[in-house]
Amino acid sequence: MEAILALEDGRVFKGRGGGAPGERFGEVVFNTSLTGYQEIFTDPSYAGQIVILTYPHIGNYGTNSLDSESARPYAEGLVVRELSQWISNWRSEEDAGSLLAHHGVPIISDIDTRALVRHLRNHGAMRGGISTVTLDANALVEKVRKSPSMVGLDLATRVTTATRYEWKEPSVDLGVKANASLPEPRFHVVAYDFGIKQNILRRLVDEGCRVTVVPAATTAKQVMELAPDGVFLSNGPGDPEPVDYAAKNVRQLAGRVPVFGICLGHQIMGLALGGKTFKLKFGHHGGNHPVMNLETQKVEITAQNHGFAVDPDSLKVSEVTLTHINLNDQTLEGLRHKSMPLFSVQYHPEASPGPHDSGYLFREFMKMMEEFKAGK
Repeated sequence: MEAILALEDGRVFKGRGGGAPGERFGEVVFNTSLTGYQEIFTDPSYAGQIVILTYPHIGNYGTNSLDSESARPYAEGLVVRELSQWISNWRSEEDAGSLLAHHGVPIISDIDTRALVRHLRNHGAMRGGISTVTLDANALVEKVRKSPSMVGLDLATRVTTATRYEWKEPSVDLGVKANASLPEPRFHVVAYDFGIKQNILRRLVDEGCRVTVVPAATTAKQVMELAPDGVFLSNGPGDPEPVDYAAKNVRQLAGRVPVFGICLGHQIMGLALGGKTFKLKFGHHGGNHPVMNLETQKVEITAQNHGFAVDPDSLKVSEVTLTHINLNDQTLEGLRHKSMPLFSVQYHPEASPGPHDSGYLFREFMKMMEEFKAGK
């Protein structure tokens, strides 16, 4: 099956089609992770995006039901140098191509991904389209130029849960029996779903939380009626600024309950505290980003997936402490309010790239809830 990838600036790559036949459009971004392709294309934060994996050989260990970050793939399309035709892993249940095919996601392989990534590094992330039906390059480029831009796009409402639900599953430990008992939950956390990853929910359960997941547009009043010990703001796709309803809710929750945000949740926290966000040239996507904890002077190896960042100069230094910074480009990676129990990070501590460099953040959230409960 032939396939082509077209970018909005007219650059075209021809290759082999895989996954589902058809045509999909989205912002084209690259991810530098060496492993974890299943977690990447099932991460709801990739909604509206076509993902290039820079590691050249993808699919060799297959996929399984335990490693997905959501119920289905959310990436609009996948771009790889080589899609493995053989699977070798005792946990594998299905090959990557079949999983994506079942959910209507196209793949293009056998293209020069290094040339494509260099093009995006030089010119920035841009709209693109993968097609196995429109093989006329000029026609596909025109379709790409008519597709929506990521700037100004609220995708959180597209990927959020439709109804409230409880989450009770802990992290998967392959060395422990599935029916191993867990301690009684110490805290009740209400988690806003802007595109939440399941491993975040598992980590909250691991730390002793009963978790209630709520839709993105749930009001602060509705959240407080659930009597939470803490509120979590999840990751998610799209531009943070159109998600102004979430920032409004955080302002109403501030000081009334501890709040912890990750990724889009961090950006929403920044907006709620009066800050601004801006679009990065090609974003941060991968499992090898060094971040300095400015409070401990320790460096964490982090997993990241975001195309926007909080402008640190837009935050009030009298109210907000900057806690983490990206050592590659000096962008803001974490903040904490000086008087209210609010903190957030831009990266993904639950993804364990270090592997456990950032696990302390969940423990900090537990400590914050415990002290708030005790009236400290």
